[in-house]
Amino acid sequence: MDPVELAQSLIRCPSVTPKDEGALEVLEAALKPLGFACHKLRFEQEGTPPIDNLYARVGSDGPNFCFAGHTDVVPPGDKGLWRHDPFAGEIRDGMLHGRGAADMKSAIAAFVHAAQRHLAAGPLKGSISLLITGDEEGPAINGTVKVLDWLKSRGEVLSHCIVGEPTSTARAGDTLKIGRRGSLTTRVAVRGVQGHVGYPAKARNPIPAMAALVQRLSSHVLDEGTAHFEPSTLSFTTLDVGNPAGNVIPAEARAQFNIRFNDSQSPDGLKRWIESEAEAVRAASGCEIALKFELGANAFLTEPGKFVSLVADAARQVIDAPPSISTTGGTSDARFIKEHCPVVELGLPGGTMHKTDECVAVDEIRLLSDIYQAVLARYFANPP
Repeated sequence: MDPVELAQSLIRCPSVTPKDEGALEVLEAALKPLGFACHKLRFEQEGTPPIDNLYARVGSDGPNFCFAGHTDVVPPGDKGLWRHDPFAGEIRDGMLHGRGAADMKSAIAAFVHAAQRHLAAGPLKGSISLLITGDEEGPAINGTVKVLDWLKSRGEVLSHCIVGEPTSTARAGDTLKIGRRGSLTTRVAVRGVQGHVGYPAKARNPIPAMAALVQRLSSHVLDEGTAHFEPSTLSFTTLDVGNPAGNVIPAEARAQFNIRFNDSQSPDGLKRWIESEAEAVRAASGCEIALKFELGANAFLTEPGKFVSLVADAARQVIDAPPSISTTGGTSDARFIKEHCPVVELGLPGGTMHKTDECVAVDEIRLLSDIYQAVLARYFANPP
């Protein structure tokens, strides 16, 4: 098996969320000859599209080492802006081009190749599994969460997991993520009383109240960071009144902000703080303030220990340099897996993910396969 050719075959499936377009069939065709039992799992929920997922396992004993990833990709946008067809999987000047090359079809191919080589080296002392979803770039409702529930209902246990997200910077294996910040989005509506600007006393302007709330929230220092996380941050992403008239005090102002929080914060604690700030502004202004919270993810951390050291040592063995340990970035499906087993993220350089002309060096795919193989060798020789 050539991991680059497998990556090309996966890229040629235009699997923009929620469509699969044959990507999981490509994976099954590669895994079944290696002895993997493959389970195609379709989940759906009212109001959301059905999603195809794959759980594949070789071996029946523990420990069960799992690789998790996703075959769905974000839309390519205007294809005319790409130098190469985003779904052709072309190789030019040592670079594999296409949507999913970095995020993260190539990492899936690298792991399958590593598993093949590990299985060929001798008897398997445990199990290797893959949990592949088609819903990571979407709502993440009918994907990894429901596969994990399905596994639990069968009494199947994951012992440890690597998620193949593009965590690296300059070369594969130079960065290992052991956690992620949480994400809390809040929508704010400040409601006053519309009126004529010539008679402001007869109106109640929501704009000064919104400005006061923005100032109170933005100027507050949430924390100083923790041992493994940077300080939590709050960023306003929109503020809108929607008032085209210059002689009318508007009735409502709206805004939205996002908090990326570390493991010293909790969603409930943040909500209580936001509500108290809004109440102070309401009392001072007389305006009504409505808040709507949306928790994208909670913060999580895989404490440095035997498993983190094992993966880091495997990467150092291959690239001859210790990887950086990080908790930066957005969210990933590791936030669901951490409820079931220790999980870390390790993948390709992600500089082009979600961009026009997404690409990755062919040599990096092979390098990542070597790292994954080194992880498997160390793991089954001495499970943490």
